[in-house]
Amino acid sequence: MFLGLHYHSIDEKGRLTIPARYREILGEGAYITRGFDRNLMVLTTSTYDQLYQRLTDMNMASMATRRLRRLMLTNTFNVDLDKSGRILIPQILRQAANLDGEVIIAGQGNYFEVWTPELWAEQARLFEDPEANSSLYESLELRA
Repeated sequence: MFLGLHYHSIDEKGRLTIPARYREILGEGAYITRGFDRNLMVLTTSTYDQLYQRLTDMNMASMATRRLRRLMLTNTFNVDLDKSGRILIPQILRQAANLDGEVIIAGQGNYFEVWTPELWAEQARLFEDPEANSSLYESLELRA
């Protein structure tokens, strides 16, 4: 499971060192794609396969389905870890997420996200609102 927050950097060739804890999970390779919030998402092969299956099960006569397929499939790349535990982030994705130099890697359970420090700081500010957090936790229907 991908948990926690990690500070890393992308080198001049576009390679990102993956946190050691995540490498074993990505042993079979991974898929990288655009995220929902000007970030990137890195998914395990099995997680991506499930997403891909749902996408291909959708009605391709639907314009929304075709747009979603174009959005997802043209922005998704298969990546492998090199011997140093790095992945190469394609230039098109680095540009889309404005990644250059320092990045934040945020674990999200069955995938992780890659953010610029500036955009992650915006997300982190949202965590400081106790009322909003309480509302989010309510959706879990926690019991004592």
